[in-house]
Amino acid sequence: MPIEPADLDSPAFAALLAEHRAAMRATAPAESQHALDLHGLRQPSVRAWVLREGDALLGCGALQRLDPAHVEIKAMRTARDHQRRGVAKAILAHLLAEARAAGYARASLETGSMAYFAPARTLYAAAGFLPCGPFADYVDDPHSTYMTLAL
Repeated sequence: MPIEPADLDSPAFAALLAEHRAAMRATAPAESQHALDLHGLRQPSVRAWVLREGDALLGCGALQRLDPAHVEIKAMRTARDHQRRGVAKAILAHLLAEARAAGYARASLETGSMAYFAPARTLYAAAGFLPCGPFADYVDDPHSTYMTLAL
C-alpha cells in the first residue's frame, strides 16, 4: 500500500475529505471542528499524503508547519470502507517519518474528546503521543483533546 503526495485536485481525494468533514460535523459543534478543507490543505505550510491500494484511496493525512520546530498532524482520515486495516497507523508512521526528516522537534495534534474519537486517541497514544494543553491558536475546549510527541 504505497503512500504518496496527495493530488488535491483528485475527485477521490475531494470525496475522502468530504467524508472526513461530514463526520466532524456529525460529532462536534461547529466551534470545535478544526478539520482543514481543500483551501486549507493548499496552503504553503501544509503537505498532504494519501495511501492507495490499486486505484482505491484508503486514507490521508497531512502535516501543517506551526514554526520551524513544531508541526501539527492534520486531515487524518481512513475511508469508511477500509477501517481497521492499519491504514491510519501506516499514515501516521509516514507523517512522523516525514516530520523527523524535515527536522521538526515536536508533532502535536487536536482530536475530539467524544467516544467517536476514542480509536484515534488510542492510535496516537500507541505512537507515543501524550496529552498536552492547547497549542498554536487552539483554546481550552471540552470537545477537544490535545496531544504532543517529542520527535
